[in-house]
Amino acid sequence: MWLFGLKGASGFSASSTAEEVTQGIDATGLTAIVTGASSGIGAETTRVLAMRGAHVVMAVRNVKSGTEVKDSILKEIPHAKVDVMELDLGSMESVRKFASEYNSTGYPLNILINNAGVMAPPFMLSQDNIELQFATNHLGHFLLTNLLLQNLKNTAQGSHKEGRIVNVSSLGHRFTYREGIRFDKINDKDSYTAILAYGQSKLANILHANELARHFKEEGAEITANSLHPGSITTNLLRHQSLVEGLVNWIGKYFIKNIPQGAATTCYVALHPQVKGITGEYFSDSNISASTSQGTDAELAKKLWDFSLNLTKPR
Repeated sequence: MWLFGLKGASGFSASSTAEEVTQGIDATGLTAIVTGASSGIGAETTRVLAMRGAHVVMAVRNVKSGTEVKDSILKEIPHAKVDVMELDLGSMESVRKFASEYNSTGYPLNILINNAGVMAPPFMLSQDNIELQFATNHLGHFLLTNLLLQNLKNTAQGSHKEGRIVNVSSLGHRFTYREGIRFDKINDKDSYTAILAYGQSKLANILHANELARHFKEEGAEITANSLHPGSITTNLLRHQSLVEGLVNWIGKYFIKNIPQGAATTCYVALHPQVKGITGEYFSDSNISASTSQGTDAELAKKLWDFSLNLTKPR
């Protein structure tokens, strides 16, 4: 984060932008879904993927905001192929509706970018009565991914192009509850700590990608799954933390990434040929990085998978 100009093995650094890390890449013929695409790094990811020729479906909670982003992209890039579809990751009913509608369009799916998230709100429950951060940041994406998996597999097999799943996690995964995932206390209001619950959900993003990677290897599916830390970025994720937001805005100009820099690692992992065949890894600053020991715990990943399957079963 501090060494903005220091390049890693990929040739990119913390200061590289999404446009820079995808320079010269032709994504024509690829179709991508980006969740949380109506603002922040999700909007920039959509813009850059569309700029490179991909057909991008913006999966957004607020269709009006998503349409405004789409219109601004089309104004800049008239040939861009961008669609907007409604998705509320805090509602399993909404996730199922989105997946059903997407699969019925006949669109292929090469790239799924699980980007949307909420950060450190006061304790509240989702529409399915699950703690909001775990429900939105992890469980909604877990269900969405499972419902789109067959499309991803069919597309990879039919196009002979590697499919990619990209989970946007955070350095915040290092700051979680002691046990990592509190399976027996997901909804425990009395012991809820907003920032630790955020870390728990971001750890879940990493474990989800790792377990997906394991499944794909076992099946021989030509799909990769990776997670990443986009960098410390000032976005509306901080809307529940006014003090933190104030400090970030004050000192941010010295070491906080801007939005184009913040979207770089997502775009790199989604599109760059250097990442072909790489799976089950954690990226930062457009380079392979290291998560915590909990982030590489295969047993914890398997336990989370089974726990998530149970929670997302139709009731």
